[in-house]
Amino acid sequence: MRLGIVIMAAGKGTRLKSKRAKVLHEIGGRPLVKHVIAAAAQVVPPNDILVIVGHQAEAVQAAVRDTGVRFALQQEQRGTGHAIQAAEQGTRDYEELIVLSGDVPLLRPETIVALRDFHLQEQAAMTILTAEPANPFGYGRVLRTPPGALEVAAIVEQKALQPEHQGLREINSGIYAFHRAALFSHIGQLNADNMHRELYLTDMARILHDAGERVMAIKAAEPEEVLGANTIAEMMRLDRELRLATAHRLMAAGVIILQPETVMIDAGVEVGPDTVIEPFTQLLGETRIGSDCRIRSYSVIENSTVGDQVFILQSCVIAESQIDKGARIGPLAHLRPGCHIGEDSHIGNFVEAKKTRLGKGSKANHLTYLGDAEIGSGVNIGAGTITCNYDGVAKYKTLIGDGVFIGSDSALVAPIVIGEGAYIGAGSTITKDVPADALAVARGRQVIKEGWAKNRRAQREAMKAGAGKQ
Repeated sequence: MRLGIVIMAAGKGTRLKSKRAKVLHEIGGRPLVKHVIAAAAQVVPPNDILVIVGHQAEAVQAAVRDTGVRFALQQEQRGTGHAIQAAEQGTRDYEELIVLSGDVPLLRPETIVALRDFHLQEQAAMTILTAEPANPFGYGRVLRTPPGALEVAAIVEQKALQPEHQGLREINSGIYAFHRAALFSHIGQLNADNMHRELYLTDMARILHDAGERVMAIKAAEPEEVLGANTIAEMMRLDRELRLATAHRLMAAGVIILQPETVMIDAGVEVGPDTVIEPFTQLLGETRIGSDCRIRSYSVIENSTVGDQVFILQSCVIAESQIDKGARIGPLAHLRPGCHIGEDSHIGNFVEAKKTRLGKGSKANHLTYLGDAEIGSGVNIGAGTITCNYDGVAKYKTLIGDGVFIGSDSALVAPIVIGEGAYIGAGSTITKDVPADALAVARGRQVIKEGWAKNRRAQREAMKAGAGKQ
């Protein structure tokens, strides 16, 4: 038995009132469809997952291409049944199919497995994953025959409910398992006799039942995981639930999250035990945080790797960077992409860095810009230092050796090399390479004029007195 998974991701999602395809909207830091792919990929290899694309097909493919899935194109969006027809060629190697919706991001792999196992056990032509939410309004209802039985006679859409159906609370989740041969031998019987003139996959339940095939249903353990989002408000509700679930997963693994309802942690984030995350922190993308760290409030860390025992103070912004063990960052520091902050190094108040490597034990504690720089170990960068890396046309590197001392308010005009152990005098503008162990001073000579300030004050008082007489 070969099992394939088909994910429907071709629709527009017009009820969202958005220009973006529905499945590209994000919750938990990932597009909706990527959450579904992640769950499916824990059941079958990615090459056995076929994503049906249509509306904004190129954008959807670009968003998930790194997952290794395959694609089928629904050229014209004429309903869910028509979408599955577009997948016929791409599913010919499989005996059984599971069909998922690309907008159900809370679906768990365990639920897919339960659907698969029940479907195979019952030797069904079609198995429907159902749920009983508190409010079933708007969803199609599952009509079992007889009531309470395992077998299903049809799925009745909300608008088609008859008085005798009003008490039905079991809904169709839009997630199915099919015996492929039965599905495609009968799918041609679908018709567009409805107000939207579309082919509905839900009609396969009635068609297969009427053909004497076995149509079954199994309830999801948690209704919330199979509910989609048809409005932005509903999507944000799912986002909140997913982020809280992520926070609880981390706390169960030993992470201390103060006021977890206030933090924003993406689903792909991993954090080591005994790390403390303070309120209003954002950990985004595929960020990795080590153990015994402290991330203080209002910091935003995106797609970065943070080693053990790192202290990140308030209101730091860190993107696509690496911070090694024992480093101290902030407060109010900004690490732009491409930074590597070495072990036990310090990046302090109002320091900005971009494509910079700071060696072990080095410090830039105040009011500094470091761009396109390679800085050795044990270096002290004084307050107000700037690496002048851009000449208006191209960018150049600054190389600073081990043990260098850079005095405050210095400008290092790249390309430039500061040799090991060198000293740069405060207030210098350095335009030439500095040899190892040298002192470089580049500033105007200080001139002192005794009594100059006293004389200037006297002149100003005399001018005021003259003006008053006029």
